[in-house]
Amino acid sequence: MELPLGCKAFGIGSSSLKIDNWLRTWGKARRNFNFLLVLAGSRTAEVKGISAAGATAESRRYTAIADAELLLKGPDCKRSWPLPPLAAGVSPALISFVSARWIGIEPLVIAVGLEHRPSFPHLCLELPSFGPANCLSTGKAMDVVRVQGLWEKGLLMGRKMREPLLIAESVPGGTTTAQAILTGLGLSVKDLISGSLRNPPMDLKNQLVSRGLFSAQLTSKPLPHRLIAAVGDPFQAVAVGLLIGAREAGQEVFLGGGSQMLAVLALALEATKLSNRAEFINGVVVGTTAWLVEEGQNSSRSSSPFLRLMEQVSKHFEVDLLGVASGLRFHSSKRQTLRDYELGFVKEGVGAGALSLLAQVRGASCKDLIDNCERAVDSMRVDFIS
Repeated sequence: MELPLGCKAFGIGSSSLKIDNWLRTWGKARRNFNFLLVLAGSRTAEVKGISAAGATAESRRYTAIADAELLLKGPDCKRSWPLPPLAAGVSPALISFVSARWIGIEPLVIAVGLEHRPSFPHLCLELPSFGPANCLSTGKAMDVVRVQGLWEKGLLMGRKMREPLLIAESVPGGTTTAQAILTGLGLSVKDLISGSLRNPPMDLKNQLVSRGLFSAQLTSKPLPHRLIAAVGDPFQAVAVGLLIGAREAGQEVFLGGGSQMLAVLALALEATKLSNRAEFINGVVVGTTAWLVEEGQNSSRSSSPFLRLMEQVSKHFEVDLLGVASGLRFHSSKRQTLRDYELGFVKEGVGAGALSLLAQVRGASCKDLIDNCERAVDSMRVDFIS
């Protein structure tokens, strides 16, 4: 079996056997899978210059809800939460909407740590009054009891899975909390984490992470839940529980995203016995976009920061990670908002890479997806919050 045209496998675990196994699980013959979209908030996103997921700190408080509403309702419906303004491009939730509609699936939305309560149906795992996590620079992002509670609820949900599980997220500021988690686990990743900005603010991210880990005063090998409590976000606590629980239930898991999903995977591996890690990882694959996988490949290095990040995680935990990237590209699009992806203004989010890849695996051509994305852009209501 082969991946669709333009799609790429990467990582130390990218063997033909593992790719074949993944295609058998997620290909045309498979009708059902569980699709969970986790929305979460962190005050880290409110730091000036840290994120492009909304042009202002105020708008980034709405981003996760607006993304989910676009995915659920589509671009031509009136939405309660207008999309935040972006420097260029359009939310990856538009790609996710087009792809999910092609597949014929809708997500179960999980909301944790949001500033505002969504107006659409969702699963609430804690009281809305908990609100977003504190900025990771404090070293006290969340109470450890809160983290343990979210982890346990995710674990219980994961154990009940009877079909393969796709996890996606929308967490403004999430690449920075991911960097903090991976650094806290002992990986050197300060130059390998991208972000929503066209030119990610590496120095600012590094400063926040250093300040947060210094303030937290963790041990050299902190327990995963204590590390999340120090410098993480609510999504990570839920997603690690979901991942571990689904694997305990014998289900394969497709992690739709970039560095956030690698941070979740690293936390799960840290919580898994060394002797069980190979079996655990055999049923886990990371799915993302070509824009993230190929970011920075025009530099003097032959591989992108994300590919080197994958390699670091693999070597640190002594496992063979497999990643797959969608073949969707917008070079030929007639819409500037879509061509902006090719300029680096938008890269990933809301499971766009994983969902567009699954749409291709289930018969969509790149032209089908481009045409449908263009129609979605043309029909999009242009109400924005400022």
